[in-house]
Amino acid sequence: MTTLYILLFAIGLLPFLLGFGLLRPVAPDSRSGWRPLASSTLLCALAFNLTFFWQEIWLVVPKALTPGLDPVLYHNDHNWTGGDPLAELLQGTGAIGTLLSGLAFLALLAGVRRVSVTWRLFFFWMAFQGLFQSLSQLAIGTLLPGNDMGRALVWFGLSQSAKTALLALAVALMAAAGAALARFWPAVSQRTRRFGWHMLGATMVSILLVIPFRVPREPIEVVLIPLAVNLIGLGWLVLGAALTRPSRGSRATLAAATLGGPTIALALTLLFFQLVLRPGIAF
Repeated sequence: MTTLYILLFAIGLLPFLLGFGLLRPVAPDSRSGWRPLASSTLLCALAFNLTFFWQEIWLVVPKALTPGLDPVLYHNDHNWTGGDPLAELLQGTGAIGTLLSGLAFLALLAGVRRVSVTWRLFFFWMAFQGLFQSLSQLAIGTLLPGNDMGRALVWFGLSQSAKTALLALAVALMAAAGAALARFWPAVSQRTRRFGWHMLGATMVSILLVIPFRVPREPIEVVLIPLAVNLIGLGWLVLGAALTRPSRGSRATLAAATLGGPTIALALTLLFFQLVLRPGIAF
């Protein structure tokens, strides 16, 4: 666990502190209502859970197509019976799926203009979760062989130098992801500390909303995974905002962000997770 905490400090908290220090201070008379932050927090939690479920699908389906493996889809975990030499390698397919999801939503965020602020926030958080759930998993897997990507890397039999190179690649890709997302943040506050406070509040408070989706499970696993993903993403996003210019389309305000749709979507997703997925779905 010590290794994980050091990694979270180095590739999560440190970039956040550096980026926050580089952002412009907020003007004393600057005001920002609670509604945009609440909407962003709800959508961050929704995006985390949708992306996590998407990852589980990508973990289960390849195993279901592998002779000798019978996987079971759970609401916050997965398992299988049977055996095959490819089973450990297939632990890496979830990260591939979430990376593709993040890239797809980043393309939507960059290319689609004629949608509401709420939809653009949804695209933003889906891109955020897709990119950082996958890249953080790769970074952690280079040091801890017990996570999904770590198990896939063990299957390849990579040397420690190769894993170190992969860790450096993962960090470089996180920096690029944070810069790309910051450019397309759908609001004018991108280069001030208001952006940093908004991201800190949305990512950290959303963890509380994610907890009901992940129980029952050991408390540290319920909280640690969303904390790791959101902290790492937060750091590179805020640093990216400090070092890049916003796109020409990022000139709107978040005042028109709604709460009704995100709240209903999050509640329905929770019901689906606990009533349908929790018992397990055999493939």
